[in-house]
Amino acid sequence: MPRIVLATSVPASAQRCFELSLSVDAHTASMSRSGERVVGGVRSGVMELGDTVTWRARHFGLPFTMTSRITDLVAPNRFVDEQVSGPFAHWWHEHVFEQREETTLMTDTVEFTSLADPIGRLLDAAILTSYMTRLLTQRNRWLVHALS
Repeated sequence: MPRIVLATSVPASAQRCFELSLSVDAHTASMSRSGERVVGGVRSGVMELGDTVTWRARHFGLPFTMTSRITDLVAPNRFVDEQVSGPFAHWWHEHVFEQREETTLMTDTVEFTSLADPIGRLLDAAILTSYMTRLLTQRNRWLVHALS
């Protein structure tokens, strides 16, 4: 199973990083390149434990719909979102926020499987891991800019 770990230093408090990372509006703005939009669940504001949101976006020229739920939340240090339904056989995304004086170390850990077969493993290794890393990096750059 692919595992992506991405650490980003953010010039803001852990609390601010945590809240903006849970914001549906911020997520939509940060993923505007893929046309990501909310089509169900929480439509605006900061998500809480147990909340779900359904996103529709276009990746590789194809439309995708994914519903995720906040399955763990310890403010302002950590939350986890997991796919409830959508294109992945498995999607787990942990967000960790560590206050470091005037900055926050924000660490994203993502584990995913596209398809539970040899073709899916090849697709994950050859294409999706680098694609997902670029999307996370893009989102984190947006968060850094928004919090600066």
